[in-house]
Amino acid sequence: MADIQEYNEKIFEKIKHINDYGQEFWYGRELSEVLEYTKWGNFKKVIEKAKKACENSDISILDHFADVGKMVSLGSGAEREVDDIMLSRYACYLIVQNADSRKKVVALGQTYFAVQTRKQELTENFEQLSEDRKRLAIRNELKDHNKKLVDAAKSAGVETNLEYATFQNHGYMGLYGGLKAKDIHERKGLKKSQHILDHMGSTELAANLFRATQTEEKLKRDNIKGKENANKTHYEVGAKVRKTIKELGGTMPENLPTPEKSVKSIEKEEQKKLKNGGDKSE
Repeated sequence: MADIQEYNEKIFEKIKHINDYGQEFWYGRELSEVLEYTKWGNFKKVIEKAKKACENSDISILDHFADVGKMVSLGSGAEREVDDIMLSRYACYLIVQNADSRKKVVALGQTYFAVQTRKQELTENFEQLSEDRKRLAIRNELKDHNKKLVDAAKSAGVETNLEYATFQNHGYMGLYGGLKAKDIHERKGLKKSQHILDHMGSTELAANLFRATQTEEKLKRDNIKGKENANKTHYEVGAKVRKTIKELGGTMPENLPTPEKSVKSIEKEEQKKLKNGGDKSE
């Protein structure tokens, strides 16, 4: 199967539009067709759920969802106006999170828009960053979302440190085909004091970021209660991310190379550069 970038060029990038100000957007009706919704009315219900999620995040709906009229051709050669909606990348992200996840194309869309949205949040020039800086950016993003995941898990009933370690292992087992954190640690050949997340490349970190953010959102969205149910949810999300990687022809996370340099080393190097730069300017 073609790699993820080529696949997305054929699906989601193909229907992307650019306005006069250089801003990207998608039309709701075109996205609904790609996501295999045959009735616009059904898709509008998904859009309303996405708008609600946007509102609940204290983000302006008007900045991401814009109702428009659109002329379409009729069989007779005449035209008529139909209602449509212009969507930002973030709006598309919220829509695929609320769409029918049983559809393969929706699962692909969840991966695509989540990864692209996170990249956009990290930096507008993500693709121009070096691998080291990509790792540093995603690792910092993951630190932030792991804190939110802790809170979501606690609300679900995961209370002690031991229970949270078990909860985390379920996520890793889903994503890494049964491997726990300790197994991944040993597979990478790390010392006891070294953290596995600091020894992942940007692709592996991105997969774990997706696992963490989607688990956090699902725990809250579905109001999951009970540590066993929380563990099950984390495993299922991890397994779904793994399945998507496999369907897209990607490398399984446990088979990705371990970088020679840790994220902590990169952080120290960046701090040193900033310090030296400051010294030169004084």
